[in-house]
Amino acid sequence: MFTGIITDIGEVLSTSREGGDMRARIRTGYDTAGIEHGASIASDGVCLTVVTLGEDWYEVDISGETLSKTNLGQWAPGRRVNLERALRVGDELGGHIVSGHVDGVARVLALAPEGDSLRVTFEAPAALARFIAPKGSVALNGTSLTVNEVEGTRFGVNLIAHTRAVTTWGDVAEGDAVNLEIDTLARYVARLQEFA
Repeated sequence: MFTGIITDIGEVLSTSREGGDMRARIRTGYDTAGIEHGASIASDGVCLTVVTLGEDWYEVDISGETLSKTNLGQWAPGRRVNLERALRVGDELGGHIVSGHVDGVARVLALAPEGDSLRVTFEAPAALARFIAPKGSVALNGTSLTVNEVEGTRFGVNLIAHTRAVTTWGDVAEGDAVNLEIDTLARYVARLQEFA
């Protein structure tokens, strides 16, 4: 489990494909001596398992299924990625409960400065749009964000200057594909309604 509070910006050092899967090496500011093989690290919002460790990097294997549901297939050397270590008992829950199980990819439609903030409008996949509600939570590229408004499959968020400075959101551009994880509570409420 994660909180959607980004604690490091990593950099993709290399990727390689074999069959339908991909291996990626990610440089990190985390002390890798404190990371165990098999640890989970959310990388651009995707819960990935550490399979190899170096002095300032780790490697993960990414399945074809994950590549089909996320933007990780676009990873190339030099790409910056949002990182978050797994939540530990007793940690502050500053964002919302995030599983790292990305539901799909949203696309950035528009950017509009609003004071020191940046208003970003996204297009969600139609099958996921019903789970997104005004003042609800979403995780976008692993970042816990509050939804401002929803209109059909479009929704907007505000990115404050701090968020843009400590995450990859400072690099956002129109047309970007971003990993979208809907709020866990919204998913279960919708499922329960199917049986009501």
